[in-house]
Amino acid sequence: MQQFVIEGGKKLSGEVKIAGAKNSALPIIAASLLTDKKVVLENIPDLIDVRTMIELIQHLGADVIFNHHVLKIHTSKIKKIDAPYDIVRKMRASYYVLGALLARVKKAKVSLPGGCAIGPRPIDLHIKGLRTLGASIEIKDGFINAHTRKLLGHEVNIEGPKGTSVGATINVMIAAAQAKGETIISPAACEPEVIDVANFLNATGFDITGQGTHRITIKGKSSATDVKYSIIPDRIEAGTFAAAAAITRSSITIQDCCPDHLTSILDKLEEIGVMVERGEDNIVVHGTRRLHATNIFVTTYPGFPTDMQAQFMALLSIVPGTSTVKETIFENRFMQALELMRMGADITIEGDTAVINGVNKLSGAYLMASDLRASAALVLAGLVAKGKTVVRRIYHLDRGYEKFETKLRRLGAKIKRQSE
Repeated sequence: MQQFVIEGGKKLSGEVKIAGAKNSALPIIAASLLTDKKVVLENIPDLIDVRTMIELIQHLGADVIFNHHVLKIHTSKIKKIDAPYDIVRKMRASYYVLGALLARVKKAKVSLPGGCAIGPRPIDLHIKGLRTLGASIEIKDGFINAHTRKLLGHEVNIEGPKGTSVGATINVMIAAAQAKGETIISPAACEPEVIDVANFLNATGFDITGQGTHRITIKGKSSATDVKYSIIPDRIEAGTFAAAAAITRSSITIQDCCPDHLTSILDKLEEIGVMVERGEDNIVVHGTRRLHATNIFVTTYPGFPTDMQAQFMALLSIVPGTSTVKETIFENRFMQALELMRMGADITIEGDTAVINGVNKLSGAYLMASDLRASAALVLAGLVAKGKTVVRRIYHLDRGYEKFETKLRRLGAKIKRQSE
């Protein structure tokens, strides 16, 4: 295994370019299985999760070439309908092939998914939505077994106890693209990644409207065309670098991003005293010494994203005053708190709420990453901590950040990757 070794206390400066959105790339790659035409995807991040999804669609029959962030896919024929455990266990988003396979070949056998251990993330809403379209689904021996004679358009309600589901919205949207008749997903998730998948499907020749609202309409079509499509920038990577500027009290220009997708994140930074300049496709973040506490309520888009909660906990741990973070999406997503406390942070967990009393400084420590975003939070804490910080199990981070330490070094951080 590999680890990061960080010498804290270095100011950051300069520019960083943001990669394509992981959470768009994965379902769009899966959605390419809908068509036997040629698909060219641009701005694809080179991540472990992306490589895993490529491995999965190759297993299913796709011919793939991936070079310099351009992914060329041609699936003239689906050769297999199973998504095996050895692939799916590496990445939860593998379940997106379920909707695509049902639409294309009317059957699928997908292993129950793996991914980060951040609490229960049931796929019941995916199953509910696909059943509404006419799929017969049973879970047996760790696999989702699905088949259908014909998918039929229908009104689909996939709201769960935590609100709308991004994954279920996308999976149903992919399946409904080739269903007979009209499908309406209501309430649908509104995240930018949902819009991106819908826009890709439209570019491929399908008919989807309402993306970005809570009511998405899909008019099923069986034909598609060759397509070239560029995915959106990764708003979570951009938000993470914005938090890096804030925690180190530095100024960073973040290029190739979409500021409109970052509104809740940037608003919260400004609320605690960080200066933010918003451009058309860039932001400049000026970390200041006079920061103050805040309260964060994690919720679905356009609210504050759960994928930025850990990074902000690291930031708020050295902001004077008492801050709170209420996590409403995943019940086990405070695992970074214990590691931050080992660095000197004053954090108390009360159910779904973290109470953070800002301290003057953090101290370097040996840390264990538990999941993707917690990994990023520990690296941010290490950037500002006194002394040396070692973050182990960084394979979590490599699932969602491309060349993270390289980008940080270019900004002036003293961070290196080495074998444990």
